[in-house]
Amino acid sequence: MSYLNTLLFGIYPYLALVVLFIGTWARYDQGQFTWRAQSSQMLRKKNMVIASVLFHVGILVIFFGHLVGLLTPHWAYEWIITPGQKQVMAIVVGGIAGVMTLVGGGMLAYRRLTDPRVKASSTFADNMIIVVLVVQVALGLLTIPPTLGHLDGGNMLLLANWAQGIFTFQGDAAENLLGMGWIYKIHILLGLTIFVLFPFTRLVHMLSVPVEYFGRRYQVVRKRA
Repeated sequence: MSYLNTLLFGIYPYLALVVLFIGTWARYDQGQFTWRAQSSQMLRKKNMVIASVLFHVGILVIFFGHLVGLLTPHWAYEWIITPGQKQVMAIVVGGIAGVMTLVGGGMLAYRRLTDPRVKASSTFADNMIIVVLVVQVALGLLTIPPTLGHLDGGNMLLLANWAQGIFTFQGDAAENLLGMGWIYKIHILLGLTIFVLFPFTRLVHMLSVPVEYFGRRYQVVRKRA
Protein backbone atom coordinates (compact mmCIF):
# COMPACT_ATOMS: atom_id res chain seq x y z
CA MET A 1 0.00 0.00 0.00
CA SER A 2 2.85 2.34 0.88
CA TYR A 3 4.55 1.50 -2.44
CA LEU A 4 1.37 2.28 -4.41
CA ASN A 5 0.95 5.53 -2.46
CA THR A 6 4.53 6.52 -3.33
CA LEU A 7 4.00 5.59 -6.99
CA LEU A 8 0.77 7.59 -7.33
CA PHE A 9 1.60 10.62 -5.19
CA GLY A 10 5.39 10.66 -5.12
CA ILE A 11 6.37 9.70 -8.69
CA TYR A 12 3.30 10.33 -10.87
CA PRO A 13 3.23 14.08 -10.02
CA TYR A 14 6.69 14.51 -11.55
CA LEU A 15 5.72 12.52 -14.65
CA ALA A 16 2.63 14.69 -15.04
CA LEU A 17 4.63 17.92 -14.66
CA VAL A 18 7.25 16.74 -17.19
CA VAL A 19 4.53 15.98 -19.76
CA LEU A 20 2.86 19.33 -18.96
CA PHE A 21 5.96 21.44 -19.54
CA ILE A 22 7.59 19.53 -22.40
CA GLY A 23 4.29 18.86 -24.17
CA THR A 24 3.21 22.49 -23.90
CA TRP A 25 6.58 23.76 -25.15
CA ALA A 26 6.57 21.31 -28.06
CA ARG A 27 3.04 22.25 -29.12
CA TYR A 28 3.81 25.96 -28.99
CA ASP A 29 6.99 25.40 -30.98
CA GLN A 30 5.57 23.01 -33.57
CA GLY A 31 1.84 23.71 -33.75
CA GLN A 32 1.05 27.34 -33.05
CA PHE A 33 -1.89 27.24 -35.47
CA THR A 34 -3.61 24.79 -33.11
CA TRP A 35 -2.96 27.04 -30.10
CA ARG A 36 -6.47 28.45 -29.79
CA ALA A 37 -9.69 28.06 -27.87
CA GLN A 38 -11.63 27.02 -30.98
CA SER A 39 -14.74 28.81 -29.77
CA SER A 40 -18.07 27.46 -31.01
CA GLN A 41 -20.04 30.56 -30.07
CA MET A 42 -20.68 31.46 -33.72
CA LEU A 43 -22.31 28.07 -34.28
CA ARG A 44 -24.89 28.36 -31.51
CA LYS A 45 -25.21 31.19 -28.97
CA LYS A 46 -28.18 29.89 -27.00
CA ASN A 47 -27.25 29.71 -23.28
CA MET A 48 -23.59 30.14 -24.32
CA VAL A 49 -22.91 33.42 -22.49
CA ILE A 50 -24.28 32.45 -19.08
CA ALA A 51 -22.68 29.00 -19.26
CA SER A 52 -19.31 30.39 -20.34
CA VAL A 53 -19.27 33.10 -17.68
CA LEU A 54 -20.21 30.69 -14.88
CA PHE A 55 -17.63 28.15 -16.01
CA HIS A 56 -14.70 30.49 -16.58
CA VAL A 57 -15.20 32.67 -13.50
CA GLY A 58 -15.69 29.61 -11.32
CA ILE A 59 -12.71 27.68 -12.66
CA LEU A 60 -10.38 30.68 -12.36
CA VAL A 61 -11.33 31.11 -8.70
CA ILE A 62 -10.76 27.39 -8.14
CA PHE A 63 -7.42 27.39 -9.94
CA PHE A 64 -5.92 30.34 -8.11
CA GLY A 65 -7.49 29.20 -4.84
CA HIS A 66 -5.72 25.85 -5.15
CA LEU A 67 -2.49 27.51 -6.28
CA VAL A 68 -2.33 29.92 -3.34
CA GLY A 69 -3.88 27.57 -0.79
CA LEU A 70 -1.60 24.61 -1.48
CA LEU A 71 1.68 26.35 -2.25
CA THR A 72 1.68 29.08 0.42
CA PRO A 73 3.73 27.94 3.44
CA HIS A 74 1.90 27.81 6.76
CA TRP A 75 4.25 30.33 8.38
CA ALA A 76 3.32 32.95 5.75
CA TYR A 77 -0.27 33.25 6.97
CA GLU A 78 -0.40 31.76 10.47
CA TRP A 79 -0.14 35.23 12.03
CA ILE A 80 -3.31 36.30 10.17
CA ILE A 81 -5.52 33.23 9.99
CA THR A 82 -5.57 29.77 11.58
CA PRO A 83 -5.61 26.56 9.52
CA GLY A 84 -9.20 25.95 10.64
CA GLN A 85 -10.32 29.40 9.51
CA LYS A 86 -8.48 28.96 6.22
CA GLN A 87 -10.26 25.65 5.71
CA VAL A 88 -13.68 27.19 6.35
CA MET A 89 -12.88 29.98 3.90
CA ALA A 90 -11.79 27.42 1.33
CA ILE A 91 -15.02 25.47 1.79
CA VAL A 92 -17.21 28.56 1.35
CA VAL A 93 -15.35 30.21 -1.54
CA GLY A 94 -14.43 26.93 -3.20
CA GLY A 95 -17.96 25.60 -2.77
CA ILE A 96 -19.53 28.63 -4.45
CA ALA A 97 -16.97 28.61 -7.26
CA GLY A 98 -17.37 24.85 -7.62
CA VAL A 99 -21.13 25.07 -8.05
CA MET A 100 -20.70 27.85 -10.61
CA THR A 101 -18.18 25.76 -12.55
CA LEU A 102 -20.29 22.61 -12.31
CA VAL A 103 -23.42 24.34 -13.60
CA GLY A 104 -21.60 26.25 -16.35
CA GLY A 105 -19.45 23.29 -17.32
CA GLY A 106 -22.45 20.97 -17.34
CA MET A 107 -24.30 23.32 -19.67
CA LEU A 108 -21.27 23.57 -21.98
CA ALA A 109 -20.76 19.80 -21.98
CA TYR A 110 -24.45 19.16 -22.73
CA ARG A 111 -24.35 21.71 -25.54
CA ARG A 112 -21.19 20.24 -27.04
CA LEU A 113 -22.46 16.67 -26.89
CA THR A 114 -26.03 17.24 -28.10
CA ASP A 115 -26.12 20.27 -30.41
CA PRO A 116 -25.69 18.94 -33.99
CA ARG A 117 -23.68 21.92 -35.29
CA VAL A 118 -21.37 22.14 -32.28
CA LYS A 119 -21.00 18.36 -32.12
CA ALA A 120 -19.99 18.20 -35.78
CA SER A 121 -17.16 20.69 -35.23
CA SER A 122 -15.90 19.11 -31.99
CA THR A 123 -13.00 16.70 -31.69
CA PHE A 124 -12.66 13.80 -29.28
CA ALA A 125 -10.28 15.94 -27.20
CA ASP A 126 -12.85 18.77 -27.03
CA ASN A 127 -15.56 16.46 -25.72
CA MET A 128 -13.25 14.56 -23.41
CA ILE A 129 -11.67 17.54 -21.64
CA ILE A 130 -14.94 19.31 -20.80
CA VAL A 131 -16.35 16.07 -19.35
CA VAL A 132 -13.14 15.48 -17.37
CA LEU A 133 -13.25 19.02 -15.96
CA VAL A 134 -16.89 18.64 -14.92
CA VAL A 135 -16.11 15.32 -13.21
CA GLN A 136 -13.11 16.87 -11.45
CA VAL A 137 -15.19 19.76 -10.13
CA ALA A 138 -17.86 17.31 -8.94
CA LEU A 139 -15.18 15.33 -7.09
CA GLY A 140 -13.96 18.54 -5.50
CA LEU A 141 -17.45 19.32 -4.25
CA LEU A 142 -17.72 15.77 -2.89
CA THR A 143 -14.72 16.45 -0.64
CA ILE A 144 -16.69 19.10 1.23
CA PRO A 145 -18.93 16.76 3.35
CA PRO A 146 -16.02 14.78 4.86
CA THR A 147 -14.09 18.03 5.36
CA LEU A 148 -16.96 19.45 7.40
CA GLY A 149 -16.43 16.60 9.85
CA HIS A 150 -13.06 17.99 10.95
CA LEU A 151 -12.66 21.74 10.67
CA ASP A 152 -9.34 21.95 12.51
CA GLY A 153 -7.46 22.36 9.23
CA GLY A 154 -5.47 19.15 9.66
CA ASN A 155 -6.25 17.72 6.24
CA MET A 156 -5.55 21.04 4.56
CA LEU A 157 -2.11 21.18 6.17
CA LEU A 158 -1.35 17.64 4.99
CA LEU A 159 -2.42 18.46 1.44
CA ALA A 160 -0.34 21.66 1.48
CA ASN A 161 2.68 19.80 2.89
CA TRP A 162 2.33 17.23 0.09
CA ALA A 163 2.10 19.85 -2.67
CA GLN A 164 4.97 21.91 -1.27
CA GLY A 165 7.00 18.74 -0.76
CA ILE A 166 6.56 17.81 -4.43
CA PHE A 167 7.71 21.24 -5.62
CA THR A 168 10.70 21.25 -3.25
CA PHE A 169 11.67 17.68 -4.26
CA GLN A 170 11.16 16.09 -0.85
CA GLY A 171 11.34 12.32 -1.23
CA ASP A 172 8.82 11.64 1.54
CA ALA A 173 6.13 14.04 0.28
CA ALA A 174 3.72 11.19 -0.54
CA GLU A 175 3.65 10.10 3.10
CA ASN A 176 1.44 13.10 3.88
CA LEU A 177 -1.38 11.40 1.97
CA LEU A 178 -1.12 7.91 3.48
CA GLY A 179 -4.14 8.33 5.74
CA MET A 180 -6.08 10.63 3.42
CA GLY A 181 -9.62 9.66 2.38
CA TRP A 182 -10.14 8.03 -1.01
CA ILE A 183 -12.23 10.92 -2.38
CA TYR A 184 -9.31 13.31 -1.86
CA LYS A 185 -6.91 10.90 -3.54
CA ILE A 186 -9.11 10.41 -6.60
CA HIS A 187 -9.50 14.19 -6.84
CA ILE A 188 -5.71 14.64 -6.73
CA LEU A 189 -5.06 11.88 -9.28
CA LEU A 190 -7.55 13.29 -11.76
CA GLY A 191 -6.04 16.75 -11.23
CA LEU A 192 -2.59 15.39 -12.09
CA THR A 193 -4.07 13.63 -15.13
CA ILE A 194 -5.46 16.99 -16.32
CA PHE A 195 -1.85 18.23 -16.28
CA VAL A 196 -0.98 15.33 -18.60
CA LEU A 197 -3.88 16.11 -20.94
CA PHE A 198 -3.28 19.89 -20.90
CA PRO A 199 -0.79 20.15 -23.83
CA PHE A 200 -2.99 18.06 -26.11
CA THR A 201 -6.26 19.95 -25.66
CA ARG A 202 -7.74 23.41 -26.04
CA LEU A 203 -6.74 24.16 -22.43
CA VAL A 204 -3.47 25.63 -23.73
CA HIS A 205 -5.34 28.85 -24.51
CA MET A 206 -5.17 29.57 -20.77
CA LEU A 207 -1.54 30.56 -21.29
CA SER A 208 -2.33 33.12 -23.99
CA VAL A 209 -2.73 36.66 -22.70
CA PRO A 210 -3.62 39.20 -25.45
CA VAL A 211 -1.25 41.89 -24.16
CA GLU A 212 -0.50 43.25 -27.64
CA TYR A 213 -4.22 43.80 -28.23
CA PHE A 214 -4.26 46.84 -25.92
CA GLY A 215 -1.44 48.58 -27.77
CA ARG A 216 -2.36 47.84 -31.36
CA ARG A 217 -3.71 50.42 -33.77
CA TYR A 218 -7.43 50.82 -34.25
CA GLN A 219 -8.98 48.81 -37.04
CA VAL A 220 -11.18 50.85 -39.37
CA VAL A 221 -14.23 48.89 -40.46
CA ARG A 222 -16.45 50.37 -43.17
CA LYS A 223 -19.77 49.16 -44.43
CA ARG A 224 -19.92 47.92 -47.98
CA ALA A 225 -21.33 50.60 -50.27
